[in-house]
Amino acid sequence: MFEHFFQCPYCWEEISFLLDTSVSNQTYVEDCEVCCNPIEAVSKFENQELLHFEARELGQ
Repeated sequence: MFEHFFQCPYCWEEISFLLDTSVSNQTYVEDCEVCCNPIEAVSKFENQELLHFEARELGQ
């Protein structure tokens, strides 16, 4: 597992998600630990190295 820190796209607070480095392409939804809004997280790993991460707002 890899802890990745980033800014929430809603409240702009720094938060972190745990990412599974054994899965090369991941897309999942997790709530912000500060404002509780849902964030769609997209990540790409190669050889257990993070190549891309994007946190997006989900239209509600």
